[in-house]
Amino acid sequence: MKYLTALTIGVFCLLACEQEDKQIAINESLNDLFERYQDFQYYIYPEYATYNGVHLYDDRLNDQSFEAGEQYRDSINALYESLKLIDHSSLDEMQQLNYELFQVVLEQAIEYDEFEIGQYLDFNQQNGYHIYFPQIVETQPLMTEADINNYFSRLTAFPLEADNIIEKLKRAKDQGIMLACPISSQVLSQLEEFASMDYSVSPLYTVKDKSEALRAHADELTNILKNSIQPAYQKLYDFFREDYQPYCRKDVGVSSVPGGREYYEYLVQNYTSSKLSPDEVFNIGISEVKRIREEITLTRDELGFADMELTDFFEHLRTAPAFYFTDKDDLLNGYREILSNMDTKLPDLFGHLPVTAYDLKEMEAYRAAAAPTAYYYPAPSDGSRPGYFYVNTYQLDSRPIYTMTALAMHEAVPGHHLQFAIANELEDVPWFRTQMRVTAFEEGWGLYAEYLGYESGMYDEPLQKMGALSFEMWRACRLIVDVGIHYKGWDRQKALDFLKENAPLSEHDMNSEIDRYISWPGQALAYKIGEIRIKALRNKAALALEDEFDVKEFHDVVLGNGNIPLDLLENNVDEWIESKTSDH
Repeated sequence: MKYLTALTIGVFCLLACEQEDKQIAINESLNDLFERYQDFQYYIYPEYATYNGVHLYDDRLNDQSFEAGEQYRDSINALYESLKLIDHSSLDEMQQLNYELFQVVLEQAIEYDEFEIGQYLDFNQQNGYHIYFPQIVETQPLMTEADINNYFSRLTAFPLEADNIIEKLKRAKDQGIMLACPISSQVLSQLEEFASMDYSVSPLYTVKDKSEALRAHADELTNILKNSIQPAYQKLYDFFREDYQPYCRKDVGVSSVPGGREYYEYLVQNYTSSKLSPDEVFNIGISEVKRIREEITLTRDELGFADMELTDFFEHLRTAPAFYFTDKDDLLNGYREILSNMDTKLPDLFGHLPVTAYDLKEMEAYRAAAAPTAYYYPAPSDGSRPGYFYVNTYQLDSRPIYTMTALAMHEAVPGHHLQFAIANELEDVPWFRTQMRVTAFEEGWGLYAEYLGYESGMYDEPLQKMGALSFEMWRACRLIVDVGIHYKGWDRQKALDFLKENAPLSEHDMNSEIDRYISWPGQALAYKIGEIRIKALRNKAALALEDEFDVKEFHDVVLGNGNIPLDLLENNVDEWIESKTSDH
């Protein structure tokens, strides 16, 4: 009997050890996939690697060729097939979550690439490579001779990438997938500016002032810019003027290109992290515009303009000089004051705050005219520099003072900076988790962060409250305008008229925004849909927990796993509610 008992225990231990070894092997296989994906991302996007502090490929540019796109698709599919071979049920709870999120990342990449439309329309006035290329100076190391050699190798690679872009645009033309004319004309103007830009004012040249090592090579740099960069931009411009612009798309909606209607239906669900149809999104927009319009009317009365029709009041907000700075330094300093004030309030709203710093930067002149009012660039993975809140100082009479608080809260704190910095600082998670982008979560949080101004005292002045409401109305109008343009056949003027009737944005901003929606179908829907979902989760938690509800804990739960799909966020909030209620 003792012998049998010992044998049974031995067999049990052997099986347990085998099971443990098997689980270790499965975990290692999954971790290996995560590492392969990270290495692949840096290899295929060398400029992104440099941005993130990885300097293995500082001498290379992102490959703009059609063949590189095919290589990307093949590699993503190979990773996905390898992932499916791993037994999800054998993983522990944390690795199961990592598996599921990685699956989302790969499936979204595969689904997007099933539509070729996107890659043919991404050379536009706000996201084109002709604009991104000069930005390499913001992250390129320029301290040593090796750094300088890498920089020059990168610069001299640009003509090949310009040729690749031209070949891709020729393919697009052959398939009838062209930029809309208002977008194409702006790209043409940008290319003309770059082609005619004197080397001495190029951001690629003026960076020498930041590097003693580079100043010693000023003549070589001048030669590259004159004989390599400028001719490449000239070639792009000539092609665009002669062989592309004359054939631009007259109908601004993406539904007018082959396969465009199905593509837009996909984009709606992808950007909103939902199963919503374009018509459902449109109807949500109608309801939200009505609600916010009532709040704007009350705030108008509070400001003392009850005798004005809303359209006249909006025009007053757009044009009265008192609402605008005339000196860009006053604008920038105004933002600094707002951010400093909000920084002091963060501990009342969050239990966990990131270590990573952020800073304010003026947007570069060469991209300001067609760029939005502001945006945020996250800090790199290695933490070597802060996150940057970029502010557009172009045409100061289109940058209203009354929207500055809401904008700063969206783009910096407690908006995108907290969101991205906390994600970047996540510990014991695979790299891809720190870099994940889910637009509805990302922009939904940004708009929700604006809402936090009401309870943190940032909108105590009625004019700042009007700014917050005007921004919320702007995002609600997007639900209608974006679907209108890309699904219901609206032309540019109809979209502009609707925005002008309902939102007190400046004339320049309204035009810039409409063109943004035309060139980036679906993305604008993420803000309001994501914010509605996050607010609903907060209300759900507050009702369930009553006096036990802690807004700081709620915010930590929302941001604590990085950017994630909204269904998973809801699961996390539900688990938090359950854990709080089960304690009693």
